[in-house]
Formats: sequence, structure tokens, C-alpha cells
Amino acid sequence: MKEIKDYFVLPNLKEAQKRSKDHAVIERSLFHIDDVAKNLGNGRKYFLRTYGCQANERDGETIRGILEEMGYLPVMDAESADLILLNTCAVRKNAEDKVFGEIGQLKRFKLKNPDLMFVVCGCMAQEEEVVQTILQKHHHIDLVFGTHNIHRLPDLLYKATLTRERVIEVYSQEGDVIENLPVRRVLSTKAWVNIMYGCDKFCTYCIVPYTRGKERSRTMEDILEEVETLKKEGCKEVTLLGQNVNAYGKDLYGEHCFAKLMEKVSQTGIERIRFTTSHPWDFTDELVDAIATLPNVMPYIHLPFQSGNAEILKIMGRRYTPREYLTLFHKLKDRVENVAFSTDIIVGFPNETEEQFNDTLAVLDECKFDNAFTFIYSPREGTPAAKMEDNVPMEEKRKRLQILNAKVAQHALENNKWMVDKTVKVLVDGPSKKNAEVYSGYTENNKLVNFTSGDDCTGEIVEVLITDAKTWTLNGKRK
Repeated sequence: MKEIKDYFVLPNLKEAQKRSKDHAVIERSLFHIDDVAKNLGNGRKYFLRTYGCQANERDGETIRGILEEMGYLPVMDAESADLILLNTCAVRKNAEDKVFGEIGQLKRFKLKNPDLMFVVCGCMAQEEEVVQTILQKHHHIDLVFGTHNIHRLPDLLYKATLTRERVIEVYSQEGDVIENLPVRRVLSTKAWVNIMYGCDKFCTYCIVPYTRGKERSRTMEDILEEVETLKKEGCKEVTLLGQNVNAYGKDLYGEHCFAKLMEKVSQTGIERIRFTTSHPWDFTDELVDAIATLPNVMPYIHLPFQSGNAEILKIMGRRYTPREYLTLFHKLKDRVENVAFSTDIIVGFPNETEEQFNDTLAVLDECKFDNAFTFIYSPREGTPAAKMEDNVPMEEKRKRLQILNAKVAQHALENNKWMVDKTVKVLVDGPSKKNAEVYSGYTENNKLVNFTSGDDCTGEIVEVLITDAKTWTLNGKRK
């Protein structure tokens, strides 16, 4: 008798954690749309919801590109769609709960329209527990695929549509680099540019190395060609993207090459360069020099520290101490003019004591970050930390998060007040939906500014006088 695994390609976390010394394959012609699937979307509409990080956002742009090449048209509401896709995030349990909540809410559209195609993809699809839950409880899901086979979307959609049977295809592997995927970007003036994929750090709490595969870099030539093309098309800002951008090139060239890549991207003349996410472990002096000296590299750095306690950092597998983190932080603060910092912080890691939490507050007070993404520890099945005994009550974790967030807000407001009466350069995203004379955009150090302007300046870099500071935004008027 056949088992479920005989019908589907299911995720396997043990396979996902394997790492070989083999170089990732760079595929330049793997993606294609067969003739039978090429017109599958003609007369049909799709709705795509993306959760989570910038890598997911960039994957969403690829999914849009594929669907629109198949003839599908985008819509903003799920009810009018013929195809619903949820591109998911697995970093924390509450993100998964939101997805399952939406899966339940959207079921009514499937009941109303049996021909509706319902798809779940992204990082959640790479988790064994999630796929088992879908198999057992959510029978209205037609297709599940993961992060390694987005290029297979046309074939998978065609198969699910033709057979009217559920299709699950999730590869648990190290991953390749696929270069010929289409893309439909959200903005014309800003772009995510993948420079590498995956992560080999295996922090004990983190599911990303299992869902995204091993670290694998794109070639400099491919990255630079993409940036050059974007610049010719009118793009003003690129964000170099990866789970751990500082490790760029180690797999491909045998050494840290991110600083060298930044220099070459800078030479394209693109007006603004950003990058995310960086890990303190791979932050070289050459990279500090590049950020400090290259004129179009923006003075904004996301530098996660997670905990201010040495013992907790060791258990997390972070590979640095609080002292080493602070040394790097102050080196960047001293070298990079007008630099702003954001960070990630976890509270309530298994068995975190009040004294250890106070160490985190001490680092926060020393660094005075402009922004921080703060979270209560969320166990991820299959990670080492999920097996640890945890004696910190949830009530205590929530209390610590509240204390932490109050301090984060205090420092953010203080930093923003310092910018009042200063003139800053803002890349304008567009006008407010409520007031056509109010525009918004981001400063060089990544602060959100709402400002008045007498004419439409969308997509331009304009000078704005800051007139007022709030905790997370600035107000101003165009000069």
C-alpha cells in the first residue's frame, strides 16, 4: 500500500541541514514555461500575499514575474482572484499562526468557487510539521512548493490545474543559483538585488539554514549586470540582499568579497546602495572601510546583536561576545558619518535570567539604536534550541519585551529629535493616500520622512527640511 510520501515530495529537516563542499550549480537556462502552460493564466487573475523578510519580498517579485509571463493579471483582493498564493515566513511561530489564520479565512472563497487554485509556498512549506498540518487539516490547499523550486511554478500549476489533485513538491537540499528567472518589481526607483542565498551559521534558534539552504553566491558579473540594467531603467537605489551578505564570495571565490563587490557596485554610479542582512561574525575591516568611503553606500547598517549576555550568545551559537559586538559597533560609529543602526533582539531565550536580560538592556543603552526588531523567543521545531528546557514563564517574557520596547522607543525618539532643523536628502516613494500634498520617502540613513511638496516629486531625490520628530518618523517640508 502506498504511503503519503509516495505521492508527494515532502520536506525533510535532516536532509535540509546537510552541507557538502560542492559548489552550488549556477543555472542560466533552467527556467522555462512549456507551451501547454504558457497561456494557463489568460483571462485569470492572481492574488499574492507575502509575509516576512526582504528575501521573501524578492521571491514574491519572481513569483509575480512568472505568473504574468503565463498571462495572469494581479488583483489587490483575494475574493476576485482565480489563483491565491501565500508566500510564507517561518522565522517565528506567530508568523505561522497568521498564515494558518488566513488559510482558514480564505477557505470560504474556495467553497464559493471550486475552480479557485490555492497555493502555499515559501519558508513554511520547507517545514515538516507545517506540511503535515496542511495535509491533515487544510484540504482546500491545492499546491505546496518551497524555496528551492520557484522555477517549477508553471509546471506545478499546470499539473494541479489539469489533474485537479493536490500537488506537494518541496525540495530539502543545499540549493542552486538560478539566473534566468523573470521579475516584476514593486517599485521602479528601488530594487532588491540578490547577491547570495542561504545561511551556514546554524544559530541554535534559527530555522533559516534549514529553509533556505547553504550559503551560495551569485557571480560578481551577474550582480553588476543586474545593477547596470536597473540603473538604465531609472532605478535610483539598490539593496544588496542575502541572509548573510557579509559572507558573500566565500563559497565562490574562497575569501570574503563583499567589500570588493560593494566597490564595484559603487562604480556603476547607482545613486544609493544599501545591504541587508549582515552578521557581526563576518564584518571585516575592509567592509567598514567600504561603507565609510564609498560615496553612494548609504550610512545605515542593520547589525543584529540578539542578546547582550556572553553566555546566552554562546548558547545561541552567535560566534561573538558582547565586547566584540560593541567594538565593531563603535568602529562603525566612528568611521561612518551620520550612520544609523538597527538591530534584532530576542528576549526570553530558554533559561535567560533577569541579570542576563539586564546585560541586553546595557548594550541597548550603550548603542542607542535608531530602530530595533524585538521578539520573544519562539521555538522552531528541528532547531537545537527547541529541545532546551525553558523555565522562563511567558508572563515574564512579555514583561521583559515591554521594558525593552520602551527603551528602544526612547532612544529612537532621541535620535530623531537630533535631526530637527536639519536638511536631508529624501528618495520619494510617493504621495499620501489621504493628502495629495504630503509625500513620503527615506533619508540616506533610512529614516522615514513625511513632508509637504507643491508638486509631484515621486521617484526623485529631494531636499527636505525636518520640522518635527516622532518616534519612528520625521515630518518636514520640501526646500
